[in-house]
Amino acid sequence: MDTQIKLAFEKSKLGDKDERYEAYENILHATDQKVDWAYEVWNQLIEDLTHKDNHQRSRAAQYLANLAKSDPELRMMKDFPKLWEVTKDEKFVTARHSLQSIWKVGIAGTAQKEMVMEFLIERFKKCADEKNFTLIRNDIIQNLKNLYDHFNDEVIKQKALDLIDTVDDKKYKKKYMNIWK
Repeated sequence: MDTQIKLAFEKSKLGDKDERYEAYENILHATDQKVDWAYEVWNQLIEDLTHKDNHQRSRAAQYLANLAKSDPELRMMKDFPKLWEVTKDEKFVTARHSLQSIWKVGIAGTAQKEMVMEFLIERFKKCADEKNFTLIRNDIIQNLKNLYDHFNDEVIKQKALDLIDTVDDKKYKKKYMNIWK
């Protein structure tokens, strides 16, 4: 890991608001591609998923989702449930940011894609009792759309459309369908 990325991780935690945001952007940009330093930060990020600061939890979840493509040891297959827990965070904004990035785990490989889809589909079916469940469902459908766009896999699209078909409220059914237009 080069010194610039090390510094970005430090500033992501300790800098002022502007420094933290710039570091966050730099880390996400760097991890858009495969990197060879994922395991240098992996364990700390796993630990940060339960950090007392919700911003730290959110960033850790987003960084890990991005790093899944840089995980030849397939650690994510074991660690995913810890990451998934942040999508249910007590702070809704933290949960939502984490959920919105979860699809990136799915592009790391077939096993990861299947795991992510399983978690997303199950959550869609069971989240009606959660606060803000319509937003959660919207994010789930968007995650499936992102996976579909990446893989161009009709099975993903059909699963999403099947989920949308279970929605009784016409307003939300239409909103979810608009994601697929």
